[in-house]
Amino acid sequence: MNTFSRRGFLAASAATLSAAAVPSLLLPARPARAAGHKVITAGKRVIEVKGRAANVFGLTQADGSSGLVMTAGDNFRVRLDNRIGEPTVIHWHGLTPPWQQDGVDGISQEPIPDGDSYDYDFPVARPGTFWMHSHFGLQEQHLLAAPLIVHDPADAGSDVQEIVVLFHDFTFRDPAEILAELKDGGHDMQAMQMSGMSMGAGQMDHGSMGHGGMDMGGMQMGGMVHLQDVQYDALLANDRTLDDPEVFAVEPGGRVRLRLINGAASTNMWVDLGQLPGKLIAVDGLPVEPLVGSRFEFAVAQRLDILLELPKETSAWPVFAVQEGGRMRTGVVLAAKGAAVGKHDGMASEDFPTVGIELEQKLRATEPLTEKAATREHTMMLGEGPNYAWTLDGVLHGSDTPLAVKSGDRFELTFMNHTTMSHPMHLHGHHFQVVAINGRRFAGAMRDTVLVPAHMGRVTIAFDADNFGRWALHCHHLYHMAGGMMTSMAYQA
Repeated sequence: MNTFSRRGFLAASAATLSAAAVPSLLLPARPARAAGHKVITAGKRVIEVKGRAANVFGLTQADGSSGLVMTAGDNFRVRLDNRIGEPTVIHWHGLTPPWQQDGVDGISQEPIPDGDSYDYDFPVARPGTFWMHSHFGLQEQHLLAAPLIVHDPADAGSDVQEIVVLFHDFTFRDPAEILAELKDGGHDMQAMQMSGMSMGAGQMDHGSMGHGGMDMGGMQMGGMVHLQDVQYDALLANDRTLDDPEVFAVEPGGRVRLRLINGAASTNMWVDLGQLPGKLIAVDGLPVEPLVGSRFEFAVAQRLDILLELPKETSAWPVFAVQEGGRMRTGVVLAAKGAAVGKHDGMASEDFPTVGIELEQKLRATEPLTEKAATREHTMMLGEGPNYAWTLDGVLHGSDTPLAVKSGDRFELTFMNHTTMSHPMHLHGHHFQVVAINGRRFAGAMRDTVLVPAHMGRVTIAFDADNFGRWALHCHHLYHMAGGMMTSMAYQA
């Protein structure tokens, strides 16, 4: 597989944090080999998608299970073996390790060569639904990702069945070719939306579109929301489509905790429970005041924990994930013993709306930040330019200056989106609280990834600077990040 490397972009960023400027933030030497580590192998595998074989990557244990399950209070003692045929590095998304073990090429760790391994060892204090994925080039699009579940020891013995689902967007195309086409000015567009009116692929002349707006018959429509710039062959749930979904055996009248992970490279989704009501109890692994519903917004890299009280009848219940602005979907099926599972179409019966901020404005953390005035503030401008350039504060990654922070700061960071697309913004090494949307203050959810709406959407987050180091800050849309929408945050010594 060919992959796109960000090493050139990252070199300049690393240089701005020289030993003279920040003497304690040098990349670490390789740690000594230790015994007793769980082994995760980054390897090659073959899956079937729509009747075709697909060569992808994966993160598995020796028994073939995907990802990791541990308990809060454990040490994260993991050896990562790289067997994918090229360098890689894995980020433990949602965990807050020492910065040197965060797994970001050029910022916190050098890539692990093929055939080599790396040992990680740090405490895991917080339970939650997290995940792991490549932070090197475009490997995440090749499905180099897996769940990372940290259980709460207080839940031991609870009568709740746990079901983990990792969603992906999938293409048979080489991601490097997709990125090259995007940089050449082509938008492989799947859906756009304006004033609540959705337009699917085929309703627009792709050749008439520029990157900053859209020319339709000479009419410039700068208010158009651009939802998807990569056209996918399928959405996957635990590597499967609805042609052959994973079926989980459940008990009628039982309780189920869905741990849902949007591991897509660039697709925001809706979780659709159909006629089955669910209670949203956590986002990004962190508890929220429960919200009852059957459809929930689900941006790239976010996680939803949903508690289900199943009916007492012998039946089967699908759980779908549907792309925003379209109908493509995937899912799993919860089935009581003896229930007819039936077939489910890979396309929903109607277009789903744009994923936005409606849910975000309703969420309230059960464990919010303590009341404290901000000691440091910054407004970060999210921008776009020609040749698929995506910027933070007007510059591409590699030309950026890291955000400065001091230990003990209460930092309020406002993202202001000047682009035609939404951006799922992710801060490494910290959990933050959403404290304002479009200028309206409220005490929202604790998260690690928040969606910033297109066309001047503003989202303010607050966090405590309590994890010294150098941390990545970026849009989690993979192609936007590769196009330059990434920076870092560095603690001052």
